[in-house]
Amino acid sequence: MGITLLTVNTAPSFSSTILQSNLIHSLGLSHHLIALNFIILSFGKKSAQSSAHVKVTDTDFDGVEVRVFEGSPKPNEPLRRSVVYIHGGGWALASAKISYYDELCTTMAEELNAVIVSIEYRLVPQVYFPEQIYDVMRATKYFLKPEVLEKYKVDPGRIGVSGDSAGGNLAAALGQQFTYVDSLRSKLKLQALIYPVLQALDFNTPSYQQNKNTPILPRHVMVKYWVDYFKGNYDFVQAMIVNNHTALDVDRATALRARLNWTSLLPESITKSYKPVMQTTGDARIVQEIPQLLEASSSPLIADQEMLQYLPKTYILTCEHDVLRDDGIMYAKRLERAGVDVTLDHFEDGFHGCMIFTSWPTNFSVGIRTRNSYIKWLDQNL
Repeated sequence: MGITLLTVNTAPSFSSTILQSNLIHSLGLSHHLIALNFIILSFGKKSAQSSAHVKVTDTDFDGVEVRVFEGSPKPNEPLRRSVVYIHGGGWALASAKISYYDELCTTMAEELNAVIVSIEYRLVPQVYFPEQIYDVMRATKYFLKPEVLEKYKVDPGRIGVSGDSAGGNLAAALGQQFTYVDSLRSKLKLQALIYPVLQALDFNTPSYQQNKNTPILPRHVMVKYWVDYFKGNYDFVQAMIVNNHTALDVDRATALRARLNWTSLLPESITKSYKPVMQTTGDARIVQEIPQLLEASSSPLIADQEMLQYLPKTYILTCEHDVLRDDGIMYAKRLERAGVDVTLDHFEDGFHGCMIFTSWPTNFSVGIRTRNSYIKWLDQNL
């Protein structure tokens, strides 16, 4: 039912918005992503409005804009727990201040009696990879300073990082970057990744094949987000869709593809009759011009196994009707093999982006259930 409603009510309006932004781009009036984001924000940006239970303020952490949501502390707990939240949107769209994320973070702050720091990182095409990672790193490191935690009355031992979609990618990259610095390695108690995008090497996993034309995030759109993130050439999109960028004759990619061998990382209930797409001859120009495709900082799923063991307790939410489903499931398996405590929360009726669709007119039941399951896990583990 959720997918039917999404197709009828949401997909056409979003498609028309994309058409409008492309027209603006073709007329030379603005970059299509800037135009698209302007349209999105014009329908949903909210000012910082506090309530009886949650104080909301806009500020900056070391030059990075953030929106801070402060839940009421419990009488018997002077220090509160906290979540650093990173919104999705293909590294190019949305905002911490858009109504969907404002409402999500307000709910988290109230139900968890927590401090939620929602990061307003810079977007494509204002900046490109790895600047988004630098923004979330800088803001998070600032927040972790003892004097800042004291200001917000946050328990330094109860801080997690979380994000959805491209925000889940940035949260995973942040978690991995912290493992390389001894003083930061134990600062995060947990990470919670919501239908995260975790790799750009294989666009023919079973979920990419199964959901290649699913609304909200069809495969060709996800590939374009990757190309935009790296300021790459759209001429490469069709070749990347058929995995020409990681073919057998592309030496740099072959070893890395082994780290996301889904025939061993996914259960038979998912692999079914799907076959891997591994081209014999590909286009080496793609990774020559976009070497970032093969970096773990952009594709956390391909990180060294030895490093993964240092990551904190992890929650990964995946949805059946989502091209990114297998990214999350494979990462959960790799983390499990590294000895990390992992919870994989899969929703058979879920679709990409569903967790923020909890208010009218897009108040899908699966959106409410995914949000409640996510917050319940945070409550029990943070």
